[in-house]
Amino acid sequence: MITSLTALRQRVLAFLGGISMYRLVLFALLALAVIAIALSALGVIVSPTPLEIVASFAVLAVVIAAVDAAVQRLLRLPWRLESSLVTALILLFVLRPGVEGTALLGLAIAGALASLSKYLIAWRGRHILNPAAFGASVVSILGSFGAFEWLGTSSSWWVGTPSLFLPVAVLGLAVLWRTEKVRIVLAFLVIAIAVSVLRQAVQAQEFAIAFDLGTALSFAVLQSPFLFLGAFMLSEPLTMPPRRWQQFSVAALVGVLAGWPIAIGSLFTLGQERALLIGNLLAFAFALRGSVRLVLEQRRSLTPTAQELTFRARGTVRFLPGQYLELDVPHRRPDARGTRREFSIVSAPADLPTLRIAYKDGDQQHPSSYKRALAAAQPGATLAVTGTWGDFLLPRSDAPVLMVAAGIGVTPFVSQLRQLHQTGRQRDVVLVYVAADSGELAFRDELAATGARVVVFTRDEPADLPAHWSWAQGARLDGAGLDQWVPDLGSRHAYISGPPRLIADLAPALQKARSLTTDAFAGY
Repeated sequence: MITSLTALRQRVLAFLGGISMYRLVLFALLALAVIAIALSALGVIVSPTPLEIVASFAVLAVVIAAVDAAVQRLLRLPWRLESSLVTALILLFVLRPGVEGTALLGLAIAGALASLSKYLIAWRGRHILNPAAFGASVVSILGSFGAFEWLGTSSSWWVGTPSLFLPVAVLGLAVLWRTEKVRIVLAFLVIAIAVSVLRQAVQAQEFAIAFDLGTALSFAVLQSPFLFLGAFMLSEPLTMPPRRWQQFSVAALVGVLAGWPIAIGSLFTLGQERALLIGNLLAFAFALRGSVRLVLEQRRSLTPTAQELTFRARGTVRFLPGQYLELDVPHRRPDARGTRREFSIVSAPADLPTLRIAYKDGDQQHPSSYKRALAAAQPGATLAVTGTWGDFLLPRSDAPVLMVAAGIGVTPFVSQLRQLHQTGRQRDVVLVYVAADSGELAFRDELAATGARVVVFTRDEPADLPAHWSWAQGARLDGAGLDQWVPDLGSRHAYISGPPRLIADLAPALQKARSLTTDAFAGY
């Protein structure tokens, strides 16, 4: 059952991987806005009205896009319209829409503050605070003071209504699958709902009223903004720490604070958006190292369809073998997938300040705008990486490991095996390397130098295999092949890296393994 879910998850990820994360979030939020307008027009949602929704979004979108464009032009950065629209749509669902002049002015101020926070409250290219949460918080807090009572909007989280629960759940799940944050947000939801129910029970006791668990659960699940907060705001990559345990820590903190808002004096409470901002500060403390500039030194062809880029890092880079980085390659007229991509790091931490990545050329006739820009980068070009992430890490124990690499998915294993070799650590490792043909086997010399046992699954027999390498006689990798070449599979921790569709196909063959960890390459 677990293996089937893994396969299904990878197939969904393969489909979603064709869309940039920012564009997918934009599409999901636009769909949610259209649904909300339709439900409001039908009277299912009483407030806000369709006119209020449309007018509020128009003001937010124009103001945020204008501020973003002005600042990015000043800083000579590429303008990302999708980022502006995502911020506008999130604020639309967080703040109270309206058509009055004061309401629209309040929305405009919130939008401007949210946009400016991306640049003023940032550290080396990394957002410290969620922009939408910051803009909503400032306007809501100001509105609680007498001098600013004229502001016609504040946080209302009208998205937390039973009629929008299913659309938020479906669209939010698509976003979380794409960002691989399903478990993180699920942990947040469990904690937030549990704390909310506990809070309602305590309040019922204080006011000597009857407490009904079903009603409390219904309120926490269907009439709260927890689901929207988790799917579209907590999961934002630029305000997430790099390691999974750190992400769970942030999710737990935000869940507690969102489930039980703490009163600050008599004016306001630490509501949903303020809870998120506190979580953002914890995430920033975890990821303080920020972004790093990389200077391209060399590019080389690994195989007929794969390239390797060698950089020298400007600044301190810290990563663990198996982690990945997000490389920003600004270019004019980016396509739907944007200007950022994730790459597993090929080099080992011991190789720093030299850092290497590799990628598959893929479709030569219709390359993405990102791939064209990356191919045009010449030695001396400076690119930015916002940090290192990922938990595709070998277990700390000395338990035997099986590595399964599909094509260029071998890159994280090269880093791990190089680090083991360079540090002199002995470990029982078997690498199963799957490629279309022998010419697509990248990093042969580096892998051979590590001394790891390698089983090659290719259609044709590779020439001059090292003594500790074996060819699977042209067989297709399946359960029978694994039993033959890795008879002790049940004692090994299995790791598989490659395109999502291949991972989905191979996951059932690894069901006998002690554990299974996957790393999907969605393409560039």
